[in-house]
Amino acid sequence: MPRHPSLCPQRYFEDFTLGEVFPLPSRTMTDALFAAFQLASGDNHPVHYDVEYCRAHGMPHMLAHGYQVAIQTAAGAGLFPHMVEESLKAFLEQGCRFLAPVYVGDTLYCTLTVSELQAGNTTGVLTLATQVLNQREKLVSDGFQKYLLRKRTAGG
Repeated sequence: MPRHPSLCPQRYFEDFTLGEVFPLPSRTMTDALFAAFQLASGDNHPVHYDVEYCRAHGMPHMLAHGYQVAIQTAAGAGLFPHMVEESLKAFLEQGCRFLAPVYVGDTLYCTLTVSELQAGNTTGVLTLATQVLNQREKLVSDGFQKYLLRKRTAGG
């Protein structure tokens, strides 16, 4: 079976530096994305899927579910997982806060930034801070993701 070609050079725990930024592609939150999220999640509250309900409650359009915003920071949308194909042992943890509403038509800009490097003997935990801005550069969500990566050399 042919080997899957790597999209970029492989990196290990010690190859990352604090403050390193991994931008993700922007995405405009469309009606279709709301419908796909409803289908996948099973969430059927009208605040997320009934524009007239939302308008009757003072919102300009349908409100994105928090998880719908959180998934915009999926590392797989960018190059990070391709960089660690050989060193990734586990996706350990994630957390996020929802700081401002996201509506249909908003465009989201997400970044992952190396915020902590916790070394062990043969592995290390790399923490990525997540940030989601809308088209008005308002912070709508922030959080973190933790990954367990192999070191290139034990103790190194």
